[in-house]
Amino acid sequence: MSELLYISGGPTKPEIISISLSKLDLCMADTFFDIGCGTGAVSIAAKTINPNLKIFAVDARENAIEVAARNFENFNIENVTLVHGESAEVLQEKANVGTIDCAFVGGTKNIDNVLEVLYLKKARNIVVNAVRIETVVAVMNKMKELGMFSEVVHVALSRGHSITGETMFKPENPVYIIVGKLQNGSQ
Repeated sequence: MSELLYISGGPTKPEIISISLSKLDLCMADTFFDIGCGTGAVSIAAKTINPNLKIFAVDARENAIEVAARNFENFNIENVTLVHGESAEVLQEKANVGTIDCAFVGGTKNIDNVLEVLYLKKARNIVVNAVRIETVVAVMNKMKELGMFSEVVHVALSRGHSITGETMFKPENPVYIIVGKLQNGSQ
């Protein structure tokens, strides 16, 4: 099995990916945007679960795009479009992809703009991962303003580690998963 290549700030932990993807409720031929894709771990998991997804992995960091490309190759993930650029601008430019069905947002730079564009593009389901409480509040408020806030989930993980022949748990940073769903009748 291949090892995931890393960059600073990532990758998203597998448990968080599992919860996030379950909240997205991905359908067979969805167009899925992985915004702030980093290492590509979320796209890899999504494509593994649903090989028919049309995936756009977006990141403003050139090194993230390079690492994601290598990870896609290492994990034999095909038919993913990697896009280097600011998320809101990329989303605006991608009008030609038709609809954006679902989006995972791992990078929260310009989050208000990103959420507005996803709303205008009628993204059915959006999941934002955040570690800072200020970001959580900003995302929740923006989603409420847009009439698409569904829920927020606080996830705290601990991993077992050996200590003198026994096991202790070391906590990992908590993650907040904010879920937005386009309500029936919205736009």
